[in-house]
Formats: sequence, structure tokens, C-alpha cells
Amino acid sequence: MIELAANSPAIRLLLLALVFALVTGVIMMIVNGIEARRRASRQIARLDTSMAGMPKANLVRDSEESPWAKVADAIEKTGINLTDKSDLKLEKQLKLAGYHSPSAPRVYTLVRIVMVFVLPGIYLLSVYFDPDLPKTMQMYLICTLLAALGLYFPTLFVRAKADRRKEQIINGFPDSLDLILVSVEAGLGLESALDRVGREMIRTHPLIARLLIECTLMMRAGAPRDMALRQLAESSAVDEIRSFSTLLIQSDKLGTSVATTLRVYAAEMREARRMRAEERAHRIPVLISIPLVVCMLPVMIGVLALPAIVGFIREVAPALAGG
Repeated sequence: MIELAANSPAIRLLLLALVFALVTGVIMMIVNGIEARRRASRQIARLDTSMAGMPKANLVRDSEESPWAKVADAIEKTGINLTDKSDLKLEKQLKLAGYHSPSAPRVYTLVRIVMVFVLPGIYLLSVYFDPDLPKTMQMYLICTLLAALGLYFPTLFVRAKADRRKEQIINGFPDSLDLILVSVEAGLGLESALDRVGREMIRTHPLIARLLIECTLMMRAGAPRDMALRQLAESSAVDEIRSFSTLLIQSDKLGTSVATTLRVYAAEMREARRMRAEERAHRIPVLISIPLVVCMLPVMIGVLALPAIVGFIREVAPALAGG
């Protein structure tokens, strides 16, 4: 039996996959246990610094569940918890990337688990059909690297999407600020102006429109204006909108003119956007120099130096050799 297992490539691949799954499962259990203890300690620390505020509900949610969410629900019905529902850091990170569904943390964990096993499985299948099998240790190391890549790739994807979302909000915020200023100067209140601008910018800047509509719905639901504006700043995670919310809160508390505040801040935002555009324009010569040096400069040197090299080989080199 042992000789058959040693000589059969299929049995060796199966044993390798079982050992890999066992090691991966043990590591994930240890990591989840350590993370659960950290969360428990943080929750105990938060109990001492109690803050009895209003529950922060997501007022604009996705109505349709994705197939991944249905698969996650089916797995959790069997008794397996894919993620901790009290993990607010993961939920906040997914919201910054644009995933507002309540099932987003479970789908994120499910995708990571699937990627851990799918990438090594694809490699093992490709190796199985190869007549020259690599060594067992080499296969094990490659499977480990692929599993680590599958575990970390969703995190990189979420971070990249959050950065793109943040850039879109920064680029579109000056336009929305100008529209809010026009609405306020036309006689609308702040709540009506945010609602009007949010509905008008659904097609041009949907991310900003979503943030403004959420803020308006919180005000209509009875939340204080300062709390709704702070929630707007927290949901956007953009410094410009944080400053905008702070200015509106201070203007409301001090009784100053909202239109004047918006006019000054809108001018600053337009100037900041112009400076960002100039900064990118000034980076273009530096970026162009890279393909210029790599691609064009060797060709130009070859064209200029090749006739001299050919003349040296034909005339000067034989003379130096005594020919």
C-alpha cells in the first residue's frame, strides 16, 4: 500500500492537498482565535467609555442580494459563521469601497476562503496533467504562496476600489459644492439644497449623490443636523467633505451666513482642484522621459553611431592590424 502511494502521482497529489488543507485550517483557526480575543478586549474597553448615541443605520441599502450573498447565507444556515458581525472595522472598510450591503462582510470572507483553495487547486490540476511532475516540496511551496496570494488579493482589491472611490468623490465635490451654493442663495434651506443637489447629481456623480441623500434622509428621520453632517463626513472618509461638514456645523452653531461660508469654501475647492490638475500636468514631462529614454534613445544612438562603427571596422581596424 505504501509503495502504491509512493508510485502513484494522483495519490501523492491527494495527500499533498490534504496536508495543505489541514495546515491552512489550523493557521486560520489560530488567527481567528487571536482576532476574536482582540475584538473581545476592545469591546470590553468600549463598555467603560460608553456613548449612548443614536444607532447609525444605513439609510440607503442595496435591495438586491448578489449570488455570493445567497451562498454566504446558505453556509451560515449550517452553523458556520463566516465573519464577526461586531467587526466594525471591516464593515467600514467595505463601505469605503462602495459595498453597502449588510451581507458584504460575509461575502468578503467567503471570497477569501474560496480563493485560498481555488488558486492552489488550479495549480495542482495543471501539474497533474503535466508528464514531468515537480518535486513535492516545490509543489508545497508554490501552493502556499498561491494560498497567501488568494488570502490577500481581496484585501488589495477592496483597498484599490476604496482609493478610486475617494478620488472620484474628491474630483466631483467642487461641482456639487457650487450647486449647493446656488441652491442656498436661491432661497432653499440647507436640507432642501442637499436633497435637490443629491437628486440632480445621480447620473454625473452618483457617489456624492448617495452621500447627500443619506444625509438628507437622516435629517428627515429626526436626527440633529450636526449628527447628520458628522455621519456624512464619516461615510465619505474624505478630508474635503470633513471640512465641509465642520464648516456647516460651526456656521449653524454660531449663526453666521451659510451662503457666505459656502461661497468661500467653494472658491477654495476650485483652487485646490486647479492645483491638482497643474500638479498632474507638471508630472507629464517626467513620465514621458521614461519611455523616451528606454525606447527612443537607444535607437537614436544606434542610428548616429552605426555608420562610424561600420567605417571603423572596414577601414581603421584592418590598418591597425597591419592589413
